[in-house]
Amino acid sequence: MKKGSIRNIKKEVLSDQWYTLNKYTYEYQKEDGSWETQRREAYDRGNGAAILLYEPERKTVILTRQFRMPTYVNQNTDGMMIEVCAGLLDDQDPEGCIIKEVEEETGFKIDKVQKVFEAYMSPGSVTEILHFFVAPYHQSMKIHEGGGAEDETENIEVLEIPFEEAMAMIRSGEIRDAKTIMLLQYARLNGLL
Repeated sequence: MKKGSIRNIKKEVLSDQWYTLNKYTYEYQKEDGSWETQRREAYDRGNGAAILLYEPERKTVILTRQFRMPTYVNQNTDGMMIEVCAGLLDDQDPEGCIIKEVEEETGFKIDKVQKVFEAYMSPGSVTEILHFFVAPYHQSMKIHEGGGAEDETENIEVLEIPFEEAMAMIRSGEIRDAKTIMLLQYARLNGLL
């Protein structure tokens, strides 16, 4: 299918309690040239960044564990998720954002990251583009315990896990977060550990 054209876009805000849920009504031109009216909702939470911290010598990675309400209401019995460090950009550049998030969430102070790719995480319903990074860490870079920013109601547990164990946790279903799986697979494919 070729790229369709759209026209007569109308936007209606359905909710702006936490982020913004918009309803779009528009006309979409089909392959045969005819136009059809379509309606879609799009959740705008801003763009974000995620990072895999890895220690090449010890072959470990830093992950986090925290409660995620959306998973709790969709079959995750305790709502806890194991994830890479991540955060919303909040008008920052992706690199600056992820360096700040690493320090807040994990307690490691890093100053150099490598961007490896970016992706739409759920393009059928969420506007977010996620910027993916990797960076090596060492225990000497730990400046505090981490746990997240107090004013953001984050209760984050920092985990240091052997890389092979993290890969096994994908297979066992202990790790079910897409961004984490993507970055762990990136590390495997590119021989980071």
